[in-house]
Amino acid sequence: MKLSAKAIFQEAFHTLRPRTPVPEFDVAFRPYADVNHFIRIREGKVLVGLSDLLEGAPQPVLEAIAVILIAKLYRKPIPARYRTRYRLFLNSRAVSRKVHWIRRTRGRKHLGTPQGKHFNLETIFEKLNREHFHGLLGRPQLSWSQAASRTALGHYDSAHNAIIISKIFDRPETPPFLMEYILYHEMLHLKHPVVSRRGQRCVHSALFRAEEHRFPRFQQAKRLLDKL
Repeated sequence: MKLSAKAIFQEAFHTLRPRTPVPEFDVAFRPYADVNHFIRIREGKVLVGLSDLLEGAPQPVLEAIAVILIAKLYRKPIPARYRTRYRLFLNSRAVSRKVHWIRRTRGRKHLGTPQGKHFNLETIFEKLNREHFHGLLGRPQLSWSQAASRTALGHYDSAHNAIIISKIFDRPETPPFLMEYILYHEMLHLKHPVVSRRGQRCVHSALFRAEEHRFPRFQQAKRLLDKL
């Protein structure tokens, strides 16, 4: 018998906390801009919001996300089999296509100008494209980030076809070769898209890594980033 989402969460709670009375659950599917979920307790009731991508998902997948969310809520270890089950679902080809579509159509992406105070991303992109890619890469949207992040140094967003670089590098003391390496790395994501292998996403393939190592002063750039 197929259980409702609410019943699945109740059973998952009983599995993780067998000696605790099962609270009331309010579970709803919502049209988020990504595969996001939330769980919180309010006035004794457990509120759960699930991405509508999971609406109609197989019951074992809903069981997996129920265990994952409840375990996080109560700071309990998440059994590996549930992590694996949920990851395999998300990384399947059909679901990956849906996720990409959701991000592209619902997501809001703040994109600024490629012109920074000290570096112009378009100028650097065109230089790298000529020198390393035979000028064959189509130029995506290029933007500096809103915050000067030391963790998210740069990323390529395939859903919006955009490369975002942390504006922590838009400073006069940043060596030009380091600025070029950061953008070069993200350009490699254009050339070598993410692929799924045996249910796992491969972001940096062997070909990606080999080409990355061919960047002049690669080791020096990595050492500077490690210090950062």
